[in-house]
Amino acid sequence: MMKQNADAKANTVLSVERIALREWLVISVLLLILAAVLSLFDVMGRLDLSLYDRFMQANSRPARDDVIIVAIDDYSLAELGKWPWPRTLHADLINRLTAMQPLAIGVDIKFSEPENARDGAPDGDAALAAAISASNRVVLPLNSEDAGAGLTATLPIPALAAAARQLAHIHIEQDRDGIVRSVFLREGTRGEWWSHFALAMKDLGKPPAAGRAADLPGARLPARLRQIQYGSTPAPNVWQRDYQMHIPFYGSSGHFKSVPYAAVLRGEVPAEFFRNKYVLVGPTAIGMADSFPTPVSGNDGVISGVEINANILAGLLDGRSIAFAPAWQSLLFCLLPVALTLMCYFLLSPRISLLVTASVCVALLAASYAALATGLWLPPCAALLTLVLAYPLWSWRRLEAAMRYLAAEFILLDQEPHVLPELAAPGKAKPAPLQDALEQRINAMQIAARRVRDLRQFVTDSLSSLPDATLVTTIDGNVLLSNQPAKAYFASIGFPNVQDALMPYLFAGMSNPKALDQTPNVEFSWWNLLDLQHTATISQGIEVLDTQGRNLIVKSAPCYSGSKELIGWIVSVIDITAIRSAERSRDESLHFISHDMRSPQASILALLELQQDQSTALPQAEFIARIQKAAGATLSLADDFVQLVRAESQNYRMEETDMQDILLDATEEMWALSKSKNIRILSHTPADEYPVNVDRSLMTRVLTNLLSNAIKYSPADTSITCSLQIEQGADGTVIICSISDQGYGIARADQARLFQRFQRFKHGDQVKADGIGLGMVFVKTVIDRHHGQIAFHSVLNEGTTFHIKLPVFDA
Repeated sequence: MMKQNADAKANTVLSVERIALREWLVISVLLLILAAVLSLFDVMGRLDLSLYDRFMQANSRPARDDVIIVAIDDYSLAELGKWPWPRTLHADLINRLTAMQPLAIGVDIKFSEPENARDGAPDGDAALAAAISASNRVVLPLNSEDAGAGLTATLPIPALAAAARQLAHIHIEQDRDGIVRSVFLREGTRGEWWSHFALAMKDLGKPPAAGRAADLPGARLPARLRQIQYGSTPAPNVWQRDYQMHIPFYGSSGHFKSVPYAAVLRGEVPAEFFRNKYVLVGPTAIGMADSFPTPVSGNDGVISGVEINANILAGLLDGRSIAFAPAWQSLLFCLLPVALTLMCYFLLSPRISLLVTASVCVALLAASYAALATGLWLPPCAALLTLVLAYPLWSWRRLEAAMRYLAAEFILLDQEPHVLPELAAPGKAKPAPLQDALEQRINAMQIAARRVRDLRQFVTDSLSSLPDATLVTTIDGNVLLSNQPAKAYFASIGFPNVQDALMPYLFAGMSNPKALDQTPNVEFSWWNLLDLQHTATISQGIEVLDTQGRNLIVKSAPCYSGSKELIGWIVSVIDITAIRSAERSRDESLHFISHDMRSPQASILALLELQQDQSTALPQAEFIARIQKAAGATLSLADDFVQLVRAESQNYRMEETDMQDILLDATEEMWALSKSKNIRILSHTPADEYPVNVDRSLMTRVLTNLLSNAIKYSPADTSITCSLQIEQGADGTVIICSISDQGYGIARADQARLFQRFQRFKHGDQVKADGIGLGMVFVKTVIDRHHGQIAFHSVLNEGTTFHIKLPVFDA
């Protein structure tokens, strides 16, 4: 059953992956086709133009100081009278402007008909023509009219046309929404071309460089606008337009410097104001000027024609122009971000995909704005609409796939054997009788997920509750899981972060391992823990000695997936130091009982047997003395052994007492022994109290053992010095009890074995002392159990000094 479920699950996952890839390909192709259609056929044209207008408003720039408008405004009309004004006023204005030495004068006023002469009035046309001719810097406008046989150019009257430096058209291009965004820099008919009004003024102020013909078509036009629209000679009645330039507006109405016509005519403006400047003369008064809506009109609604010409002139002077990207560039700008986003949908999660979609939309707008700032318009709306449709469409298909997968997965999970008992959650309401398909699948997956969580918690708790250090690794030995005993153990040997470590390296510093089954001629490497060929040996256990001298058993077992594939290893580390120590203690105890305890008893039996035979019988006094000596030795050995067992037990009777009293009891107990060798015991205890919390009888026995050894291992007529002092250390306040003798000392080679069981030392002429070598083991055990420290300093034939440190008891 498990094998069938595993195969079914694998097939389900594979089927879901194939469906996901197929659906992604279909959706991606459809969305890319949609984006291409929207871009190539300009379906989003109106939205793109609206966005273009907003970008133009946000991309305003300071107006040029050398472009000035002489405005025929409401003030001038009020001062000079109703329009039209006599052309002598225009002549006077041009003369005044010419005297101020401007670079070019553009008169945006139509003079297509002669002025009606009044009786006695000067000839205004002649005066104006003379002023224009004298200036040699004036550009006059022309426009096109339909005379029934197609568009034709309507020029100023011949006198003015002949006097003007250049004639130029003043046409502007209105898009289908009525907003002026562009202009054609060259227009004409019947083989004759005229530059735009602003381009003609720019050419007057900055003539072409030497070697370039002034009348060469497009010689002084921006390079990006050189796109000839008419490759062959058109019919005579066709009005031709070329070099379309989208106007780089600098700002809304009133952005450029402007002075009233009347103020200039009266000489109220200083001459320096117009020197080396481009001057445009034209109407701005409400109801008189040709006004048009533009991208930057904003709340003003419209901008006068002369201000539009000022924006065009400023753009030409700054080398700024805006060209709409060709179709292939717009298509590429549309398809690339859509394709990138669709790729992210397939590779990333829905939340990240949503963030990517929003980020790409923002990036599209930013890129379009940045391109417009450099003079190229890349419409983003086709890509934006496609992205807006892409995410919900893909999310819908993935939701359908997720529902199918959840249903199939739950069926497989429900067929799995339930390891843990199913317990109803307390207070959980019964499911509603009516549920939609998604909710049913979600509820089913909640049940399956709860089972998985319960099983995972069961496994985690089981691993954590194991008393032995346990690791779970990958196939190649990287540690994935570890319980607290494992973390504590490996931290103690220099691996504070066992997670993600390579398991064989954790054991690299340990002794050569050996198998517990005593398999002969088997060489073992720690990498064998990850080798299935050594499973039988490793499952029995490998015994090693770690860097701190602890005895360990290391076991390893493989882990398999539901499809019986090897997925990792479980490694356990069992500390058997206490067991090995108990075994050594057992062996030592057996040795003690079989040898040391048995020897005096055998002596007693031998004496009794000799005493029964009159020929071998000893004198009564000698016999009793020998019996007494053997029995005393037995009693002493038994007493030492019992005291050591008590020291190693858990039953200590702690009480608050004064260390000075304990030392006094020990010295009094050893008085008789010291007297027998004429050894003096001196005490130095300068302080009044030395409070400790100890088992008084055991601590007294510690001091008596040390004093007894000092007496035994010292020659006669020497002294033993005992002292107490209180010292403030890094670990707190401690009491130091020192016992110093003038005895034989301990050789340096023997000092490392001083606190080991059954160790006795003798050097040179030293008198052999009684004992079996348990006294110092007893001393070390008792001091350790009291959280104290013992140290010594010994020089051969000079003496030994022991220092005991115990924490001060603070009630």
